[in-house]
Amino acid sequence: MSWHFYIFPVIFMISGVFHLVKPKAFMRIMPLYLPYHKEIVYISGVIEIVVAIGLLLTRFRDLSLLAAMVLLLLFFPVHIHMLINRKASLNLPKSVLLFRLLLQFFMIYWLSTYIS
Repeated sequence: MSWHFYIFPVIFMISGVFHLVKPKAFMRIMPLYLPYHKEIVYISGVIEIVVAIGLLLTRFRDLSLLAAMVLLLLFFPVHIHMLINRKASLNLPKSVLLFRLLLQFFMIYWLSTYIS
């Protein structure tokens, strides 16, 4: 596995931990039509941590790669909500939010290249 593969477990681990430590920051960006914001934030944080660990374990790598790709797809509504809702945008410029949304596609593709 090349060194840049390990960027993903680090990103998912940091993000997962932040979901658990600072849930209010993530609850602010949740679309209003989704129920149980706090629970979703905690569950997604735990899943991100599990995925990060799975990416490091050869036995679970392919399953974790697929799970990471699904998570990134599931996060699309949040990114779109941030793009169209000023309060959820965290005052980030639209160009940054659009870049972040497009980055999701790149990350999904990049993850897919590691599936054996």
